[in-house]
Amino acid sequence: MVVSRGKDSQVKLVIDPYGEATGLSLPSMEADVVLITHDHEDHNNKKGIKGEPFIISNPGEYEVKGVFVQGIPSFHDDALGKERGQNTIYTLKGEGIRVCHLGDFGQKELTPLQLESIGDVDILLIPVGGVYTINGKEAQKVISQLEPKIVIPMHYALPKLKYKLNPVEDFLRTMGAKKVEALEKLVIKEKDLSAEREETEIMVLQS
Repeated sequence: MVVSRGKDSQVKLVIDPYGEATGLSLPSMEADVVLITHDHEDHNNKKGIKGEPFIISNPGEYEVKGVFVQGIPSFHDDALGKERGQNTIYTLKGEGIRVCHLGDFGQKELTPLQLESIGDVDILLIPVGGVYTINGKEAQKVISQLEPKIVIPMHYALPKLKYKLNPVEDFLRTMGAKKVEALEKLVIKEKDLSAEREETEIMVLQS
């Protein structure tokens, strides 16, 4: 994720860099900030990121190079963390856009306190693959709680992934999305989100 701060200034953020245990190869990348939602080997490969990034791995409020980051405590399961521990939800605000990354969210729904902490959301990144997180149907409920303008599904089945998850198509069917073409790159500016939207738009990124 890149946040632009003018023509010649950008802030590069990486969230949950994965390791080889997943069966996937992490692309070569450099970052100013690395966010870790939970300390599991498939989400905490900090050493795989080039440069000397500022690491955020706990709930709290942070400001890095003009980007405001808030970490909100949540659970990796629907048993108060007894099965898979805790997870940090992150909200990021920069250039007039508010992004929410749910990490490996496993609760059936957001609590009132979490909803208040997250606030309004322009872009929501939400897990949909089930097994270790919420599935497509559960994700639909969380989306209805937050009412974001754009939803980007994540944490679902991929060809080389060693973990067995549900495919993204299950989520798309649940949401009634007839045809969603995967995008190689997504560029969003504040003006793109200013217009009133009748419904949430779903965007899938190429893996």
